[in-house]
Amino acid sequence: MKISNIAIVGGGTAGWLTANHLGKALSHRPDISLTLIEAPDIPIIGVGEGTVPSIRQSLQLFGISETELIRQCDATFKQSIRFNNWRDSRRHGANFYHHLFDAPSPLGLDLTASWLTEGTGSYAGWVSPQHSLCEAQRAPKDITTKEFSGAVSYAYHFNAAKFAALLADNARTRFGVKHLQTRVHGARVLDDGAIGALETDQGLLEFDFYIDCSGQSAFLLGKVLGVDFIDKSGELFVDSALTVQVPTATDAEIPPYTQATAHQAGWIWDIALSSRRGVGLVYSGHHLDDSGAERKLQKYLGCNTDKLTVRKIPMRVGYRERFWHKNCVALGLAQGFLEPLEATSILLTDFAGKFLAAHFPDHRGQLPLLEQRFNKVMGYAWERVVEFIKLHYCLSDRTDSDFWHDNRLEAHIPAGLRERLALWRDFIPQRDDFFSKFEVFELESVLYVLYGMGFHSHIQPPAPAYLAQAMTQSRKLEGIAGELCRQLPSHRELIDKIHRYGMQRI
Repeated sequence: MKISNIAIVGGGTAGWLTANHLGKALSHRPDISLTLIEAPDIPIIGVGEGTVPSIRQSLQLFGISETELIRQCDATFKQSIRFNNWRDSRRHGANFYHHLFDAPSPLGLDLTASWLTEGTGSYAGWVSPQHSLCEAQRAPKDITTKEFSGAVSYAYHFNAAKFAALLADNARTRFGVKHLQTRVHGARVLDDGAIGALETDQGLLEFDFYIDCSGQSAFLLGKVLGVDFIDKSGELFVDSALTVQVPTATDAEIPPYTQATAHQAGWIWDIALSSRRGVGLVYSGHHLDDSGAERKLQKYLGCNTDKLTVRKIPMRVGYRERFWHKNCVALGLAQGFLEPLEATSILLTDFAGKFLAAHFPDHRGQLPLLEQRFNKVMGYAWERVVEFIKLHYCLSDRTDSDFWHDNRLEAHIPAGLRERLALWRDFIPQRDDFFSKFEVFELESVLYVLYGMGFHSHIQPPAPAYLAQAMTQSRKLEGIAGELCRQLPSHRELIDKIHRYGMQRI
């Protein structure tokens, strides 16, 4: 039986990102009908305001203009995550490190060994000029640079609701995706366990294939089909967030990075858009109560939050045992949820949407094999993300609370991460330590976090010839950083110019 009538249940970023991926991939198929169904009164969670550089490829693929994104979504550029106070301030003082988006050691020679033996300052500052750009509040490009290109790599911060609206408009107008606003309150399941139809306020709606983007409820995959949830709260403790939007002055400087500031029971994100900041205090309810979290948020903001709208968002940490079952695939929060450290939610949704679009079934006979492959790939990806997030916590030497102590206990560290850390105590991480192309965070990301957190690999002394060459390249990078800081505009200046003039289309 041919698969030609497809339903996406749920909108928001996940639903409309998926609609664009499928709309683009299946645009050559005139027999395909793609319908996104969402209830008219379901609010977007709206905390997924940070991305990673791979989102640029997707936006280009969809035909969305970067100028459009900046103007319509209050978007700004993101070059890094700046981690503040993730190490013990009594030993290191006020401390920070950058997880940059530019690859380390861009001149060809890996400078890691030289930094471990003779380097000064931060790892990121030793191996990349982007560290200086971030600290100087510089943009990753100038107004004459073509869209989606830059002097360094970058992603975006944006208003999540406006981003979903931009994706929706693009999917409808460019790819002909149908948009139906109605509430789905049930589903008919066939004798073979597949979904036969949706029960909605507009009656029974039949489709061949169903994509569950219904959020954390996972209405189709979880409630209707009964796929279990794998709880990861024993490894990742953060389970709650207090979020708030803070207005900023139109001429205020815009940091070109996400700020992630650690506290005794979690951390605080701070994302600067063109006219406001999105701030969220995430915490472990087992280590901090709600009133304590509210006090910490107020202290961070330096003001009383009575006149601001503060929302509490509970987080069920983990993912579904399967992501594809019969004729139903879950994407976005319906797959699972991990704390927003490292912008993993949109990243995993984009990754899964792209993978699904590249391997979309033509007929039902293909479903079992594609289901098995999708579940294997996504399960691997989710586990690696859990390990990467845990890396930030288990390396910390903070001793000011049980939260940080508990994060270092071996029983709470995934086995795969324990094995890699044991290897990296004696060897610098290498490309072949990440042996799957489905690693969501690869070597470069691990290097920045590992050595930013003060981890030390006990390596053999490098050869003198290597050290001499490495010192030369590090000095060259320092010169490149200085030149880029002089040439590139401030982040705010570039955003203002894009709103006035736009950028060159590719």
